[in-house]
Amino acid sequence: MTKPTLFGYGLTTKAIASSMGGGCTFFDDKTKETYIDEFGNTIKPSSLFDATLSDMEVTTPSLKPTHPLILSAKNLLSEYDYFLNPAKDKKLPYNIWISGTNGKTTTTQMVEHLLKKRGAVSGGNIGTPLANLDINAPIWILETSSFTLHHTKVASPNIYLLLPITPDHLDWHGDAQSYEADKLRPLLTMKEGELALIPKGLNLPQTSAFVVEYETSEDIASYFDIDTSKIRFKGAFLQDALIAMITTKVLFDKLDYELMNSFVVDAHRQEEKTDHLGRLWVNDSKATNVDATLQALKVYNDRFIRLIIGGDDKGVDLDDLFAYISTQNIKLYSIGVNKPTVEALSKKYAIELEPCKTLDIAVEKISKEMNQDDVALLSPAAASLDQFTSYKHRGEVFFKSIDNLR
Repeated sequence: MTKPTLFGYGLTTKAIASSMGGGCTFFDDKTKETYIDEFGNTIKPSSLFDATLSDMEVTTPSLKPTHPLILSAKNLLSEYDYFLNPAKDKKLPYNIWISGTNGKTTTTQMVEHLLKKRGAVSGGNIGTPLANLDINAPIWILETSSFTLHHTKVASPNIYLLLPITPDHLDWHGDAQSYEADKLRPLLTMKEGELALIPKGLNLPQTSAFVVEYETSEDIASYFDIDTSKIRFKGAFLQDALIAMITTKVLFDKLDYELMNSFVVDAHRQEEKTDHLGRLWVNDSKATNVDATLQALKVYNDRFIRLIIGGDDKGVDLDDLFAYISTQNIKLYSIGVNKPTVEALSKKYAIELEPCKTLDIAVEKISKEMNQDDVALLSPAAASLDQFTSYKHRGEVFFKSIDNLR
């Protein structure tokens, strides 16, 4: 394959360079002076890129559409377009793409769990770049971000599973309409007979795909004849499981409830823990947006909820979340950089709020006020990087703070 010019010196582009045997040229925002790494790759400052000297560019997914490198590129490809170009004369794995605002990682893992014995491998946004996936595997299951979809123009899935979407990453996409359009972009290239599962109410583009629209988990179960009483998962996890099970139903006309029920959900998503007094604490640190937090609140809405909220909300409107909270038995404990927003909305909707600044302080305050039947829920509806290295780090600090209670 032709060695492309690579935008961004990150996980995705490094994997591409490695698959090429090194010797590639990168342009990276963090690079101040040109240097050569241990693999013979040349890394240059982004400002040195000259489009007239490049025949092909592949970008890391995170670069915004307004980034100078993206705007100046003449032959730009996404990672997907580079490896899964249907015009290339090679056999491609059967592709299942999974996207959505929340739940796409869990659903991708569930699909891999169901199809692993058939040789399927997973990657994409889930952590394994396409360059490191086995091209000879019969099935690729790709967790697909809106960033990747925005830059993808020719690659196409055989099955596209879109979980519910709510406005997210608006600082990257610009507005909710652009975010939705990117989530629906695969429909533009899909062929007749290929399945696209899409939430109802979206502005669908013209497509040759066979589109199945759904509104609830019951819609999915009814259409694909899946018995939800045989599935142990509840709430958002039930929907993830149903969407995952569609793949074996469509490909092999098979539903393996026992195998589905043996799946273990990752940490930091509605992960329950009891403290030394037997009180329930829930780590939902992966809830980095409004919809994820709403899903968690609905799981525990039969109890008084002490909700830890706040962080970097990425410019998303939180009104709908606070409107819902105002109808429930919930007290808020705020952390993170969006403290002014949380305080203003709490006042607007007359919601009891305890400003805490940091997570350990929130845990201590909740512990002093918490009754045996309450649930303490970390579901921040915000990203974590204002105070933590990742949502995982935030969840770990949460559980460590609980362990330190006495």
